[in-house]
Amino acid sequence: MSAKRDYYEVLGVSRDADKNTIKKAYRKLAKKYHPDTNQGNAQAAERFKEATEAYNILSDPEKKKMYDQFGHAAFDGSGAAGGAYGGAYSRNGGGTYQYAGPDGTFHEYHFEGNGDMDDFLKNIFGGSFGGFGGATRSSSKGSRSGFSGSGFGGSGFSGSGFGESGSYANYSQGGADVIAEITVGFDEAAFGCEKVIHLTENNGKAVGKALKVKIPAGIDTGKSIRLRGKGNPGINGGKAGDLLLKVKVASKPGYERKGMDVYTTVRVPFTTAVLGGEAKVETLHGNVLCKINPGTQSGTKIRLRGKGIVSMKDKNQHGDQYVTVQIDVPGNLSEEAKRKLREFEVACKKGQQGVA
Repeated sequence: MSAKRDYYEVLGVSRDADKNTIKKAYRKLAKKYHPDTNQGNAQAAERFKEATEAYNILSDPEKKKMYDQFGHAAFDGSGAAGGAYGGAYSRNGGGTYQYAGPDGTFHEYHFEGNGDMDDFLKNIFGGSFGGFGGATRSSSKGSRSGFSGSGFGGSGFSGSGFGESGSYANYSQGGADVIAEITVGFDEAAFGCEKVIHLTENNGKAVGKALKVKIPAGIDTGKSIRLRGKGNPGINGGKAGDLLLKVKVASKPGYERKGMDVYTTVRVPFTTAVLGGEAKVETLHGNVLCKINPGTQSGTKIRLRGKGIVSMKDKNQHGDQYVTVQIDVPGNLSEEAKRKLREFEVACKKGQQGVA
């Protein structure tokens, strides 16, 4: 069995290196040897495991102090410190590592106190392993819509033990989920559609195959679409994670959406508001004629039942459309029109006096 290399030598740092220098050195090695970017390379996997082991010791002040004093014997139970520190480390979920001492006692340690190893590794490339991040593109029937992601990346590594007690080759872990954002049109969200999204790196290079996404009718901003198995790949046969697309619905001129209801306006002539009549109103489902009652005031709301957004839970249920009436005030009147309006004003006043 080959002797373990000095941890400082593994990371390529001096013995007086500070915590930040140690972290930078580890990030560089993790990026170079991570299994996701070295598929099938057993040597790279071993180097990654070795670097991870070294980092977990040297980044912890207490462990680093023991290592500086006793070397590897501080953790494998073979030396002067074995009575107190002999045993093995193993992962116990999340960012917690469990230490089993030779006396049968157990202690838990947390990775850096800032999240688990998976989170640390996923941030090495600004949020990604495998190169998926930043601006990407999504298209549907030749159109473009915004699509940006938090990054495809390695799901992280943690062995069954440090030193000779664990082996990366026998470690299996499911891939992490990936959260991204996709922008869909107002009508696409209202009626549903299929979109083909093309994932790209920051430099425009395509990542994987194009994905077909079904946008369900009625979806709203903040909802998510799950694509199972399209997230980070698993390690050593582990199940791939999912891709979660957080939806953002684009705006549409003249329309405002609140849940399943939509809000619009309609402008009617002054005479129609006074005498009554009809006005053509645009809806998502086509144009309709609305009755305008005589004496309708500006700001009056008309409710069109069932002309809103379909429910995602029940396709037979729709929201409503609320139409606010705005009255067009005539401008650039001829002298004759002005005279008629003055006569109209006088007649109105007489009518009001007669009522009084």
